[in-house]
Amino acid sequence: MQRIKKISAYFLVAVIFMIAGIKIYSLNTLNKEYYTNLLNAKQEKIITLSSAPRGRILDRNGNILVDNIGVKTIVYKKTNGITTNEEVKIAQSLASIINLNYSEKEKENKEYYILLHKEQTDKLITKKEKDKVQNRKLKTSDLEKLKLKRITKEMLDELSAQDKLAAHIYALMNKGYKYEIKTIKNEDVTEEEYAKVIERNIKGVTGSISWERTYPYGKVLKNIFGTISSSQTGLPSEVKNEYLKKGYSLNDRVGISYLEKEYEDYLKGQKATYKVNADNTLTLLNKEKRGNDLVLSLDINLQMDIEKIMEEKILAGKKLPNTEYYNHAYVIVSNPQDGSIVAFAGKRLLENTKDFEDINQNIITSAYTMGSVVKGASHTVGYRYNLIEPDKKLVDSCVKLHFVPEKCSFKRLGVLTDITALKWSSNYYQFLTAIKSTGKTYHYNMDLKATALDFKRYRDTFAEYGLGVKTNIDLPNEQIGLIGSKVADDLLLNLSIGQYDTYTPIELVQYINTIASNGQRKKLSLMQKIVSEDGQVLKENTGEVLNKIEMDEYYFSRIKEGFREVIDGGTGRGYTDLKYNPAGKTGTSESFYDSDNDGTADVKTITMSYAMFAPLDNPKYSLVVISPHVSHENGKTEYTAYINKHISTEVSKILFENY
Repeated sequence: MQRIKKISAYFLVAVIFMIAGIKIYSLNTLNKEYYTNLLNAKQEKIITLSSAPRGRILDRNGNILVDNIGVKTIVYKKTNGITTNEEVKIAQSLASIINLNYSEKEKENKEYYILLHKEQTDKLITKKEKDKVQNRKLKTSDLEKLKLKRITKEMLDELSAQDKLAAHIYALMNKGYKYEIKTIKNEDVTEEEYAKVIERNIKGVTGSISWERTYPYGKVLKNIFGTISSSQTGLPSEVKNEYLKKGYSLNDRVGISYLEKEYEDYLKGQKATYKVNADNTLTLLNKEKRGNDLVLSLDINLQMDIEKIMEEKILAGKKLPNTEYYNHAYVIVSNPQDGSIVAFAGKRLLENTKDFEDINQNIITSAYTMGSVVKGASHTVGYRYNLIEPDKKLVDSCVKLHFVPEKCSFKRLGVLTDITALKWSSNYYQFLTAIKSTGKTYHYNMDLKATALDFKRYRDTFAEYGLGVKTNIDLPNEQIGLIGSKVADDLLLNLSIGQYDTYTPIELVQYINTIASNGQRKKLSLMQKIVSEDGQVLKENTGEVLNKIEMDEYYFSRIKEGFREVIDGGTGRGYTDLKYNPAGKTGTSESFYDSDNDGTADVKTITMSYAMFAPLDNPKYSLVVISPHVSHENGKTEYTAYINKHISTEVSKILFENY
């Protein structure tokens, strides 16, 4: 029995050796190439250069708005076996050649001081502390931290300005993974600096080309195009993990605002990739490739024409009475058929100058009380809930609620219908509708007892037009206006005439487009299409419908007829020439201005708005013009400058005759 057990054990050992032998034979002979390649693949390092050209941004006519320009760059690639002393000498050589704008960091200077004065800084560590390292009570890295802590200001004062520059360069050389190419300087590299770097043939240092954005039309729309991160910052910390998951590297430059950020996935270029060889030399694997082009629906020539008109009219308006607090305006042009944006202008006059700054970004972030311009949405509440009887006549008057001062139209407007109530912008007509929406009938000095549900009824309908909600325009950081939280009888009436909640200019664009489209609220977009370098269309604006207002088209036709009459002899007379067959609505609202910049609005002002589309039956363009604070109550007169009208008249003319 014992003998059988021994034979079995020997047999088992023999089998194990045989299996091992077969495995070794397989590895070394039969599948040697496969496993060698697998090992190499695991050890292979792939790196990229600092940047690749991003996709261009163009207008609807093919004019290039944002392009790339090659910028001379000084880079460093660590070579195998290089010593710390050699890298210090490289940093010193570069510091004697180039200038850098940088923020001096004490830690960089201390670390560099240690490299220059090793023996001196070693004495900063006591024998007892060194013994603790031997006894594994402290780590070597702990001693380095103690050295940094004990370096005094007097010691650092020994470093010259060039030494401190070398310290910063050394830090750049050793930032990130050792096999990566490090950017030392990529801004304002002079011809002399570039030539000297090439001429001196400093180990691991060479000249390269990186790509920066260039703007053929200067500052026009530049703030809407957005910015990209610098080569020094790379991925912004707040989105670092998100981009790393997408395959980005820490030093990649990405869009960090507006269109550059919104369309980053399309605009980013593909960087050239290199294999790092065993001797630390590089082999090109893939050439760099430009990103996809973003074609906008904007017309740059129309944009510049509109900005010129705005500047002229704002300057002229400042000469009129009561315009002390007036300094800016907005003009937005859209195509109601697909929600595309054709012009996107905001201009502010700088104080005590004739110079302007672009405030285009405020179109999606700043909100105002818009006034009667929203009455198309108010009428919709009346029609949908059978509160308005078409063509029924009533005489314009005032409303008096309990504990609320009398509320009227801007003047007595005589006999009204649902259409002429829009034409002449009757507040009384909207007040009666708002009162009916609560289930009550108006009588003098009544206690309305409005509820949150009554406010919600209006706001839900307004939201279907894009008022009080995000429009989903393709720009990051869109905000909505303020939605009032207080419930009171007079505030419900104010809400119905655009004198309570506030709305952004872009919300007003979506609102007028929705009327023009018979209740289809379409997503607003600056993007017309995205095109690859070989001409393939990757994405297009299809005029996405966000929601449809459920109301008979007959009622939309009445709102549009009322808007037509607004411009044909009503409150919008002269705002747009009748030959373009326009329809629109004006608005005049009470607003407030912070006159002393203390964070509190202390002056009651007047803000004017205008929204229109044309032609009536097949709209080609919509136009929104807003002029905040054109007048105020503290003035010597009650004069209100019609700057909004002057802007809209001129813009309408060039829009429908030249574009």
